[in-house]
Amino acid sequence: QVQLVESGGGSVQSGGSLRLSCAASLSTRGGYCIGWFRQAPGKEREGVAVIDVDGSSSYRDSVKGRFTISRDNAKNTLYLQMNTLNPEDTAMYYCAADLSAPPGTCAWYAREYSGTGGALTWGQGTLVIVSS
Repeated sequence: QVQLVESGGGSVQSGGSLRLSCAASLSTRGGYCIGWFRQAPGKEREGVAVIDVDGSSSYRDSVKGRFTISRDNAKNTLYLQMNTLNPEDTAMYYCAADLSAPPGTCAWYAREYSGTGGALTWGQGTLVIVSS
């Protein structure tokens, strides 16, 4: 089991940046799938960016080139740097981990996850609001 605590959300104007943090109770050095998800009001939860068991990263098409996922293994912390934010990025952002995903399968979470399936453990979320 893993506990995840997100922070860093807030309100920002369109075009601005935010960096989200996720403190994990397990080492982020690898061995499991971990990433960022979001849920906008009235919409399904979706994947945003994940780091696979082998350390590779995958992103949702709509955030490619704007968001960067990274980790600081010394601090057991996962980050999401979000640049060029737009109102469509407004959502509750969650950190989540799948401790049982085989290597090479985590990209599915970023590209296709829509609220069901998988075996994710969730943080409590942090709210991001982007105003135009």
